[in-house]
Amino acid sequence: MDSEGPRTLPLPAPAGPSRGEEDPSRVHAARRRRVGERMGDAALVLAAGGLQTRSNDTEHRFRVDTNFHYLSGLEEPGAVLILRPLRTPALTLFVPEQSERDAIYNGPRPGLEALRQQIGADAAHPLAALEVELPRLLDGLDAVYLPLGGGPSCEPAVRAAIETLRARERAGEVAPECLRDARGLLGEERMVKDAGALACLRRAIEISGEAHLAAMRATRPGLFEYEIAAVIEGHFLRRGTGPGYTSIVGAGANATVLHYIANRGPLRAGDLLLVDAGAEWALFTGDITRVWPVSGRFGPAQRDAYEVVLAANEAGIAAATIDSSLDAIHEVALRRLCEGMRALGLLTASVDEIREKELYKKYYPHRTSHWLGADVHDLGRYNLRGVARPLAAGYVLTVEPGLYIPADDASAPPELRGLGIRIEDDVLVTAAGPEVLTAGVPKRVAEIEALLGA
Repeated sequence: MDSEGPRTLPLPAPAGPSRGEEDPSRVHAARRRRVGERMGDAALVLAAGGLQTRSNDTEHRFRVDTNFHYLSGLEEPGAVLILRPLRTPALTLFVPEQSERDAIYNGPRPGLEALRQQIGADAAHPLAALEVELPRLLDGLDAVYLPLGGGPSCEPAVRAAIETLRARERAGEVAPECLRDARGLLGEERMVKDAGALACLRRAIEISGEAHLAAMRATRPGLFEYEIAAVIEGHFLRRGTGPGYTSIVGAGANATVLHYIANRGPLRAGDLLLVDAGAEWALFTGDITRVWPVSGRFGPAQRDAYEVVLAANEAGIAAATIDSSLDAIHEVALRRLCEGMRALGLLTASVDEIREKELYKKYYPHRTSHWLGADVHDLGRYNLRGVARPLAAGYVLTVEPGLYIPADDASAPPELRGLGIRIEDDVLVTAAGPEVLTAGVPKRVAEIEALLGA
């Protein structure tokens, strides 16, 4: 690469809407309207984020801030969006001006007017004008919403604008008196998936499932974990996208490490292979975990342990109904796992004692579910006033119980040591019951062995 060569820009954006899909610009406008209805006479200030240095003068591939993209669809490094639903202009966009040098190395970027029209903004300015324009846009408002901690933020610029307004009080300007965390506001908007979100999620999950099937077919003893990762992520690229998170490909005892991402180990005959990988589409992410035998068939002890996790997975999915909760799903799946731990000889206490004394955490240290959407661990409160949030139609969540038995666990039966098993599905809550969005990826023993044998 040239010493002053190309910086890393986003993957090409997915093409426009397919047949039956809604125009993305209308989807984003509807989201802004819904958010605006919750805001009152306030401003929402969101930053797209900037390029992050990878080493010396090269950058990581740009990944726009999720909330910024959720409301705009733009992927412009350095851009800022200001929404004022009860004022004019209601939507204002700020974008860095591109230098001639940047255009030579990285190609031309869309101009201000093109971007303004693309999202339907009322006004657009160069980013350099933010310091002057922001006090005008905040003057007289009750509050300002912005992310307070975590991710890109314009908080310093907002605080400077408020101080500018306070200094001009004698001239009749009024500074907002309240800063509010936008993550709660936007998390509530993102909880119920609109038609655009569901279309993107289904596409991401479809691509993710295809990649898992390709990985199953490619598996054989003698390969390395990174070769399976290459199959998975190569499929993502062939479908015009990339991973929504770092792929986990763990063979043998590596699967007992929850977030194992080294992906350097060998695939040995007789081992199980755990793959936790998902593609993203327009920033919406699939999240699938499957486990299969490297040699094509489960051993007897492996099958017994696998069936325990599968029973917990299916019980958890069945509990993903309206007015249930992630706590309820966890409790149902956990009880199946505790029963299984006794049956497998991992623990000898009663199921109730295993549960009450949390003895299970030795082999199952994590929760069973999380929200899924425009981030793999999506925004949205898990508890409301200290009570587990009731599920509602349109929520999407994972169900992912597991068993992780360390290779050096002398108290475990020898044939179970070094086994890591997790089965994860993506589930849409509907009035008719849970819809398993990942149903196309086999998880029953006979199905997996048939696919591997083929």
